[in-house]
Amino acid sequence: MTVNDAEPLLRLRGIGKNFGPVHALTDIDLEVPASQVTALVGDNGAGKSTLIKTIAGIWEPSGGEVIWQGKPVHFRSPKDATAAGIATVYQDLALADNLDIVQNMMLGHETLAKTRLLDEISMEKQAKKTLADLRVTSVRNIRQPVGSLSGGQRQSVAVAKAVMLEAKLVIMDEPTAALGVSQTALVLDIIEQLASRGIAVLVISHNLTDVFRVADRIAVLYLGRMVSNGPVANYDTSSAVHWMTTGTAPNGSAQKPGAANPQSAEG
Repeated sequence: MTVNDAEPLLRLRGIGKNFGPVHALTDIDLEVPASQVTALVGDNGAGKSTLIKTIAGIWEPSGGEVIWQGKPVHFRSPKDATAAGIATVYQDLALADNLDIVQNMMLGHETLAKTRLLDEISMEKQAKKTLADLRVTSVRNIRQPVGSLSGGQRQSVAVAKAVMLEAKLVIMDEPTAALGVSQTALVLDIIEQLASRGIAVLVISHNLTDVFRVADRIAVLYLGRMVSNGPVANYDTSSAVHWMTTGTAPNGSAQKPGAANPQSAEG
Protein backbone atom coordinates (compact mmCIF):
# COMPACT_ATOMS: atom_id res chain seq x y z
CA MET A 1 0.00 0.00 0.00
CA THR A 2 1.19 3.45 -0.82
CA VAL A 3 0.41 6.81 0.67
CA ASN A 4 0.10 9.85 -1.57
CA ASP A 5 -0.69 13.22 -0.01
CA ALA A 6 -0.30 15.15 -3.27
CA GLU A 7 -3.14 16.49 -5.39
CA PRO A 8 -5.22 13.53 -6.65
CA LEU A 9 -4.71 12.73 -10.31
CA LEU A 10 -8.48 12.71 -10.80
CA ARG A 11 -11.08 14.39 -8.62
CA LEU A 12 -14.85 14.29 -9.12
CA ARG A 13 -17.01 16.89 -7.40
CA GLY A 14 -20.77 16.56 -7.30
CA ILE A 15 -20.97 14.56 -10.50
CA GLY A 16 -24.48 13.75 -11.67
CA LYS A 17 -25.76 11.98 -14.76
CA ASN A 18 -29.38 11.99 -15.85
CA PHE A 19 -31.04 10.10 -18.67
CA GLY A 20 -34.28 12.02 -18.98
CA PRO A 21 -36.09 11.64 -15.65
CA VAL A 22 -33.76 8.86 -14.51
CA HIS A 23 -30.97 9.96 -12.14
CA ALA A 24 -28.23 7.40 -12.82
CA LEU A 25 -25.63 9.26 -10.75
CA THR A 26 -26.23 11.80 -8.00
CA ASP A 27 -23.68 14.11 -6.34
CA ILE A 28 -20.66 11.82 -6.77
CA ASP A 29 -17.43 12.86 -5.04
CA LEU A 30 -14.35 10.73 -5.67
CA GLU A 31 -10.56 11.11 -5.59
CA VAL A 32 -8.24 8.84 -7.57
CA PRO A 33 -4.57 9.27 -6.54
CA ALA A 34 -1.63 8.47 -8.79
CA SER A 35 0.33 5.28 -8.06
CA GLN A 36 -2.64 3.72 -6.30
CA VAL A 37 -5.37 1.21 -7.10
CA THR A 38 -8.88 2.42 -6.38
CA ALA A 39 -11.56 -0.27 -6.46
CA LEU A 40 -15.05 0.85 -7.47
CA VAL A 41 -17.58 -1.61 -6.07
CA GLY A 42 -21.33 -1.87 -5.86
CA ASP A 43 -24.24 -4.16 -6.65
CA ASN A 44 -25.75 -4.45 -10.12
CA GLY A 45 -27.39 -1.17 -11.08
CA ALA A 46 -25.29 0.86 -8.64
CA GLY A 47 -23.99 3.12 -11.42
CA LYS A 48 -20.43 1.82 -11.80
CA SER A 49 -20.48 1.56 -15.59
CA THR A 50 -22.20 4.92 -15.92
CA LEU A 51 -19.52 6.53 -13.78
CA ILE A 52 -16.56 5.14 -15.69
CA LYS A 53 -18.18 6.03 -19.02
CA THR A 54 -18.63 9.57 -17.73
CA ILE A 55 -14.96 9.73 -16.73
CA ALA A 56 -13.92 8.22 -20.07
CA GLY A 57 -15.76 10.85 -22.11
CA ILE A 58 -18.47 8.60 -23.52
CA TRP A 59 -21.12 10.60 -21.68
CA GLU A 60 -20.85 14.17 -20.46
CA PRO A 61 -21.99 14.64 -16.85
CA SER A 62 -25.29 16.41 -16.26
CA GLY A 63 -23.75 18.31 -13.37
CA GLY A 64 -20.66 18.60 -11.23
CA GLU A 65 -17.00 19.02 -12.03
CA VAL A 66 -14.21 16.76 -13.28
CA ILE A 67 -10.76 17.90 -12.17
CA TRP A 68 -7.82 16.28 -13.94
CA GLN A 69 -4.29 16.94 -12.70
CA GLY A 70 -5.55 19.89 -10.70
CA LYS A 71 -7.48 21.56 -13.52
CA PRO A 72 -11.20 21.42 -14.45
CA VAL A 73 -11.76 19.56 -17.71
CA HIS A 74 -14.65 18.80 -20.06
CA PHE A 75 -14.24 15.54 -21.95
CA ARG A 76 -16.69 15.63 -24.84
CA SER A 77 -15.54 12.34 -26.36
CA PRO A 78 -13.39 9.31 -25.53
CA LYS A 79 -10.73 10.84 -27.77
CA ASP A 80 -10.50 13.82 -25.40
CA ALA A 81 -10.06 11.55 -22.39
CA THR A 82 -7.47 9.39 -24.17
CA ALA A 83 -5.49 12.46 -25.24
CA ALA A 84 -5.44 13.63 -21.61
CA GLY A 85 -4.03 10.29 -20.45
CA ILE A 86 -7.09 8.24 -19.46
CA ALA A 87 -7.34 4.74 -20.95
CA THR A 88 -10.32 2.47 -20.38
CA VAL A 89 -10.15 -1.31 -20.76
CA TYR A 90 -13.72 -2.59 -21.05
CA GLN A 91 -14.83 -6.18 -20.60
CA ASP A 92 -14.89 -6.79 -24.36
CA LEU A 93 -11.29 -5.45 -24.49
CA ALA A 94 -11.81 -3.96 -28.00
CA LEU A 95 -9.14 -6.21 -29.51
CA ALA A 96 -9.08 -7.50 -33.08
CA ASP A 97 -8.90 -11.30 -32.90
CA ASN A 98 -7.57 -11.63 -36.46
CA LEU A 99 -4.58 -9.36 -35.79
CA ASP A 100 -1.46 -10.37 -33.89
CA ILE A 101 -0.30 -8.90 -30.57
CA VAL A 102 1.95 -6.24 -32.10
CA GLN A 103 -0.72 -5.14 -34.56
CA ASN A 104 -3.27 -4.83 -31.76
CA MET A 105 -0.97 -2.90 -29.45
CA MET A 106 0.00 -0.47 -32.23
CA LEU A 107 -3.43 -0.24 -33.89
CA GLY A 108 -4.10 3.38 -34.78
CA HIS A 109 -0.61 4.41 -33.67
CA GLU A 110 1.57 2.52 -36.11
CA THR A 111 5.18 3.54 -36.65
CA LEU A 112 6.23 4.31 -40.21
CA ALA A 113 9.69 3.86 -41.69
CA LYS A 114 11.29 6.41 -44.04
CA THR A 115 9.80 4.43 -46.93
CA ARG A 116 6.33 5.28 -45.53
CA LEU A 117 5.76 1.58 -44.95
CA LEU A 118 5.13 0.12 -41.52
CA ASP A 119 8.26 -0.12 -39.42
CA GLU A 120 7.66 -3.67 -38.24
CA ILE A 121 10.98 -3.98 -36.41
CA SER A 122 10.45 -0.79 -34.40
CA MET A 123 6.89 -1.77 -33.51
CA GLU A 124 7.99 -5.22 -32.36
CA LYS A 125 10.65 -3.67 -30.13
CA GLN A 126 8.12 -1.27 -28.59
CA ALA A 127 5.63 -4.06 -27.96
CA LYS A 128 8.25 -6.38 -26.45
CA LYS A 129 9.60 -3.65 -24.17
CA THR A 130 6.15 -2.70 -22.90
CA LEU A 131 5.22 -6.30 -22.13
CA ALA A 132 8.59 -6.85 -20.45
CA ASP A 133 8.21 -3.69 -18.35
CA LEU A 134 4.85 -5.02 -17.16
CA ARG A 135 6.49 -8.39 -16.46
CA VAL A 136 4.14 -10.20 -18.79
CA THR A 137 5.95 -13.49 -19.31
CA SER A 138 2.99 -15.63 -20.37
CA VAL A 139 3.12 -14.34 -23.95
CA ARG A 140 5.78 -16.29 -25.86
CA ASN A 141 5.20 -15.11 -29.41
CA ILE A 142 4.11 -11.50 -29.96
CA ARG A 143 3.18 -12.35 -33.54
CA GLN A 144 0.48 -14.84 -32.61
CA PRO A 145 -3.14 -13.83 -33.30
CA VAL A 146 -4.91 -12.33 -30.31
CA GLY A 147 -7.80 -14.71 -30.97
CA SER A 148 -5.55 -17.59 -29.86
CA LEU A 149 -4.76 -16.05 -26.45
CA SER A 150 -6.27 -16.92 -23.08
CA GLY A 151 -8.46 -14.44 -21.22
CA GLY A 152 -5.64 -13.31 -18.96
CA GLN A 153 -3.25 -12.88 -21.88
CA ARG A 154 -5.85 -10.80 -23.73
CA GLN A 155 -6.20 -8.55 -20.69
CA SER A 156 -2.42 -8.19 -20.65
CA VAL A 157 -2.38 -7.05 -24.27
CA ALA A 158 -5.20 -4.56 -23.71
CA VAL A 159 -3.44 -3.06 -20.68
CA ALA A 160 -0.08 -2.97 -22.47
CA LYS A 161 -1.75 -1.04 -25.30
CA ALA A 162 -2.97 1.53 -22.77
CA VAL A 163 0.53 1.84 -21.33
CA MET A 164 1.98 2.41 -24.81
CA LEU A 165 -0.43 5.34 -25.16
CA GLU A 166 1.24 6.80 -22.05
CA ALA A 167 -1.91 6.58 -19.95
CA LYS A 168 -1.72 8.17 -16.52
CA LEU A 169 -4.97 6.52 -15.41
CA VAL A 170 -6.09 3.05 -16.51
CA ILE A 171 -9.74 2.17 -15.88
CA MET A 172 -10.49 -1.55 -15.89
CA ASP A 173 -14.03 -2.95 -16.04
CA GLU A 174 -14.31 -6.38 -14.38
CA PRO A 175 -10.82 -7.46 -15.55
CA THR A 176 -10.93 -10.88 -13.87
CA ALA A 177 -14.51 -11.85 -14.76
CA ALA A 178 -14.71 -15.43 -16.07
CA LEU A 179 -10.97 -16.03 -15.64
CA GLY A 180 -9.42 -19.04 -13.97
CA VAL A 181 -7.13 -18.88 -10.94
CA SER A 182 -3.83 -18.59 -12.82
CA GLN A 183 -5.18 -16.08 -15.34
CA THR A 184 -6.67 -13.98 -12.54
CA ALA A 185 -3.30 -13.93 -10.79
CA LEU A 186 -1.69 -12.72 -14.02
CA VAL A 187 -4.13 -9.80 -14.33
CA LEU A 188 -3.80 -8.82 -10.67
CA ASP A 189 -0.01 -8.83 -11.03
CA ILE A 190 -0.33 -6.44 -13.97
CA ILE A 191 -2.57 -4.11 -11.95
CA GLU A 192 0.10 -4.00 -9.23
CA GLN A 193 2.75 -3.34 -11.87
CA LEU A 194 0.79 -0.37 -13.19
CA ALA A 195 0.61 1.20 -9.73
CA SER A 196 4.31 0.57 -9.13
CA ARG A 197 5.05 2.52 -12.34
CA GLY A 198 3.17 5.55 -11.00
CA ILE A 199 0.00 4.89 -12.99
CA ALA A 200 -3.37 5.25 -11.25
CA VAL A 201 -5.77 2.33 -11.63
CA LEU A 202 -9.54 2.51 -11.20
CA VAL A 203 -10.89 -1.02 -11.26
CA ILE A 204 -14.49 -2.23 -11.17
CA SER A 205 -14.84 -5.67 -9.65
CA HIS A 206 -17.48 -7.86 -8.02
CA ASN A 207 -14.75 -10.12 -6.68
CA LEU A 208 -13.89 -8.78 -3.24
CA THR A 209 -11.04 -11.25 -2.86
CA ASP A 210 -9.37 -9.59 -5.85
CA VAL A 211 -10.24 -6.15 -4.49
CA PHE A 212 -8.62 -6.76 -1.12
CA ARG A 213 -5.51 -8.19 -2.75
CA VAL A 214 -4.66 -5.19 -4.97
CA ALA A 215 -6.66 -2.14 -3.87
CA ASP A 216 -5.28 0.79 -1.90
CA ARG A 217 -8.70 2.43 -1.68
CA ILE A 218 -12.32 1.33 -1.98
CA ALA A 219 -15.23 3.42 -3.26
CA VAL A 220 -18.76 2.05 -2.84
CA LEU A 221 -21.67 3.05 -5.07
CA TYR A 222 -25.26 2.36 -4.09
CA LEU A 223 -28.17 3.29 -6.37
CA GLY A 224 -26.14 6.00 -8.09
CA ARG A 225 -24.69 7.56 -4.95
CA MET A 226 -21.24 7.32 -3.41
CA VAL A 227 -22.05 5.99 0.04
CA SER A 228 -18.55 5.25 1.31
CA ASN A 229 -14.93 5.56 0.24
CA GLY A 230 -11.55 5.41 1.91
CA PRO A 231 -8.41 3.35 2.50
CA VAL A 232 -8.85 -0.39 2.05
CA ALA A 233 -7.55 -0.97 5.60
CA ASN A 234 -10.80 0.49 6.94
CA TYR A 235 -12.90 -2.25 5.34
CA ASP A 236 -13.27 -5.96 5.55
CA THR A 237 -15.36 -8.26 3.35
CA SER A 238 -18.36 -8.10 5.67
CA SER A 239 -18.44 -4.30 5.92
CA ALA A 240 -17.88 -3.88 2.17
CA VAL A 241 -20.78 -6.22 1.37
CA HIS A 242 -22.99 -4.36 3.84
CA TRP A 243 -22.23 -1.02 2.19
CA MET A 244 -22.82 -2.50 -1.26
CA THR A 245 -26.16 -4.10 -0.45
CA THR A 246 -27.71 -1.55 1.91
CA GLY A 247 -25.96 1.76 1.28
CA THR A 248 -25.52 2.23 5.03
CA ALA A 249 -22.77 1.74 7.57
CA PRO A 250 -22.44 -1.74 9.11
CA ASN A 251 -24.21 -0.61 12.29
CA GLY A 252 -27.25 0.32 10.16
CA SER A 253 -26.87 4.11 10.34
CA ALA A 254 -26.72 6.14 7.17
CA GLN A 255 -23.42 7.92 6.66
CA LYS A 256 -22.03 10.27 4.06
CA PRO A 257 -18.62 9.33 2.64
CA GLY A 258 -15.75 10.90 4.50
CA ALA A 259 -17.90 11.85 7.50
CA ALA A 260 -15.93 12.37 10.69
CA ASN A 261 -17.31 9.63 12.89
CA PRO A 262 -16.18 6.18 14.02
CA GLN A 263 -17.87 4.52 11.02
CA SER A 264 -16.17 6.74 8.46
CA ALA A 265 -14.20 4.95 5.78
CA GLU A 266 -11.67 7.76 6.01
CA GLY A 267 -10.97 6.62 9.57
